[in-house]
Amino acid sequence: MTVTKMHPEMKALEVHARLVQVYGKRRLRRRPDAIAELVSTILSQNTNDGLRDRAFQSLRRRFPTWEGVRDAPEREVAEAIQIAGLSKQKAPAIQRALRRIHAERGEWGLDFLRAMTPLEAKRWLMATKGVGPKTAAIVLLFALEMPAFPVDTHIHRVSKRLGLIPANASREKAHDLLEAMLPPSAYVSAHLNLIRHGREACQARKPCCEVCVLRDLCESYRTQVRRATCPTGRRRAVTAPPV
Repeated sequence: MTVTKMHPEMKALEVHARLVQVYGKRRLRRRPDAIAELVSTILSQNTNDGLRDRAFQSLRRRFPTWEGVRDAPEREVAEAIQIAGLSKQKAPAIQRALRRIHAERGEWGLDFLRAMTPLEAKRWLMATKGVGPKTAAIVLLFALEMPAFPVDTHIHRVSKRLGLIPANASREKAHDLLEAMLPPSAYVSAHLNLIRHGREACQARKPCCEVCVLRDLCESYRTQVRRATCPTGRRRAVTAPPV
């Protein structure tokens, strides 16, 4: 059996182990406010981390309480988060989520989800329009320390190139596939390291194949012989020692 033809679960574990060697084992740093994580993740859709954080800070400056965000005119919430883009879609999504949480629970918090199974908790979150599988998984993993594997655009791209998931697998389907391949103890490191690898090495247009530590595992490299020139600034990121 060639390396590229490994069983997906075996390959996923090997990918995880190699990325830990390069980027280090990542530890969970629980966010203290699960609702803040939910709102921040909604803001992160189709934008970068910097603009997401600026939009979140702007929202909290304008509306210091969740009641204030919930009850404000939608137009004002959209104005506060405009820098993150898609504000006309994100503002109502945030307000819907806040209204549902308080209407059903009578308080501000998501700790009640801990009493559910991960699947039940994910479904509860996703029942709110505008909250997809990635948002739900991020809240569960990082704010509530529940097992879930979030898949963003980088993880989706890298996983397809490696052959961990089918080439036609949607990002939504990728959540279930990758979650089943890895033990929950690996979710945090695998999630964060795959994102870093996608940003620094396996980029969409110019992947650094010739120095990539996953090259012999990669179906895309084997079939398409990707040999993009890797800029000097990105070589170190691919072959760096553990951090």
